Amino acid sequence: MAIKPTYIKATSQELLEKHGEKFTGSFDENKQVVSEVAIINSKRVRNRIAGAVTRKVNRRKNI
Repeated sequence: MAIKPTYIKATSQELLEKHGEKFTGSFDENKQVVSEVAIINSKRVRNRIAGAVTRKVNRRKNI
């Protein structure tokens, strides 16, 4: 697994703090939520943020 740039980590953490109830364990649903709540021009960055959010949500469920 590659190390995420700090802006991916920071943005995903900020979105989880502000809009945590909207995110689920599904990557496809999280892509839509990230598009709705944040202005991100790059599809690649949006997908990386959605992936980071999905991992964090799934880890919280397993704990």
